[in-house]
Amino acid sequence: MEKLRLAIIGTGGISNSHVRAYKQMEDVEIVAGADIIPGKAREALDRWEFPEAKAYEDTEKMLSEVKPDAVSVCTYNTAHAVCAAAAMKAGAHVLLEKPMTVTLEDAQMLRRVEKETGKILTIGFQPRYDDRMKRIKEVVQSGRLGDVYYVQTGGGRRRGIPGSTFIEERYAGVGALADIGCYSLDMVLNALGYPKPLTVSAVSFDHFGRNPKYTPPEDAARFSVDDFCGAFIRLETGAVLDFRMSWAMHMDTTGSTIFLGTDAGLKVEPANPESLWGGAWDGSCGNVTLFHDEFGTPTHTPIPLPAPRGDKLDCFYHKCRSFVDAVKTGGKAPIPTSEIIYNQAIIDGIIRSCKCGHEVEVHIEEI
Repeated sequence: MEKLRLAIIGTGGISNSHVRAYKQMEDVEIVAGADIIPGKAREALDRWEFPEAKAYEDTEKMLSEVKPDAVSVCTYNTAHAVCAAAAMKAGAHVLLEKPMTVTLEDAQMLRRVEKETGKILTIGFQPRYDDRMKRIKEVVQSGRLGDVYYVQTGGGRRRGIPGSTFIEERYAGVGALADIGCYSLDMVLNALGYPKPLTVSAVSFDHFGRNPKYTPPEDAARFSVDDFCGAFIRLETGAVLDFRMSWAMHMDTTGSTIFLGTDAGLKVEPANPESLWGGAWDGSCGNVTLFHDEFGTPTHTPIPLPAPRGDKLDCFYHKCRSFVDAVKTGGKAPIPTSEIIYNQAIIDGIIRSCKCGHEVEVHIEEI
């Protein structure tokens, strides 16, 4: 069996989930790892039990010397674009962790490199592989709701600021918005068929992250991103998207996700609402209910759902497996940039709107 030679770029936290998935695949060989922190890649490779794999502190040197077939890019957000572009230019296919980038400009650059090199670039939204999340899209796409004119999504954590590089703008770019907010955006946009965003009006706050009452003093001192974000997005279909996401707040949730249609409505409840870290849409979901009229009377019907997987690593496995299969068969990107560019455009619009204090238009380059 010919093995896919794969390298890991960025050997921090999220890379562990990628490697756990790849280790279950007999047709994948981890050949190298790169991390800018001296010794970190070597430590990770040894811990993962890949003593023969080569460790690097320079990503481009690793790509040049090892020439992997494919890479997982697991760096902090602001390094996503440069590492993914370098990998594709070096001849490697790329599984890029979410968010795609921080800015729309960087995302469009990646799409140009993707087109120029002909390499696969897929974005790592593992909830796409959850059976319950698939059911949401199935219901929305069935037409049962009629014309969807309003969507609300959010959820958010009561307490759940992650720390590390997530809380500094120079590394993360933004906070809760990109870390977990991109998941809720993908959930609803994917269900709708990824309509193009037209305008964004947004606000963001950092009341918890900067406050030593809620955040360790050493983290509060360097906190420079959002811990709460909300936005109102107009879509090309005429629908509007009401978005909100939180790392920390004095509330259990900012609400269920709802789709309002001319014929019916769909309510999607967050998973694990009792958990301080629950409700972020980064895995599965809770109950799903259809609100509709029957014989002229308003009623509601629970949507039958598959049993929860119980372990997000299952979804991680399918995320990585679908990438490997696409590379080995010459297939298409499982989660293509042609969709996620709209997710990124919304994030970029939110950043710009928060900075200028008013609504902004969204302009996406044709690639």
